[in-house]
Amino acid sequence: MTAKILVSSCLLGQQVRYDGGGKLCEDPRFARWQAEGRFVPVCPEVAGGLPTPRPPAQIRGDRVVTEQGEDFTEAFDRGAEIALQAARAHGVALAILKQSSPSCGSLFVYDGTFSGAKRQGEGRTAALLRKHGFKVFGEDQLEEAERELARLELEGTVPER
Repeated sequence: MTAKILVSSCLLGQQVRYDGGGKLCEDPRFARWQAEGRFVPVCPEVAGGLPTPRPPAQIRGDRVVTEQGEDFTEAFDRGAEIALQAARAHGVALAILKQSSPSCGSLFVYDGTFSGAKRQGEGRTAALLRKHGFKVFGEDQLEEAERELARLELEGTVPER
């Protein structure tokens, strides 16, 4: 059984980021997994009801806000729930999400000051997926993701669809 991967839509080049752009991941492993039909794409922010483009948002305390103080927390949380539902519905083995994003960051997120500084932490979607037992990697952790996929497939523990 081929393991499915929940993936941030922007990493596939889809123009869903806050600035209306994408962040195509050009790593050969990523291209191979896409060609193998492994990806279940999701943009939690768009799924949660936010437009593209939209004001940049960062996590400040327990909220997700814009620099002007507009609170996007509900949309981010709604998008995280939709991503979790997609992961469950498609039996994904793991997620590869956009690092530093207030939705998808798996190791680091922007620090809430809108200064470009980052801090250790995770976005709303990454946190919810982990809470429900999914392994989450950033696009800068493809080696680790590749090892996890190989382990799951070798053990035959790939979730069924």
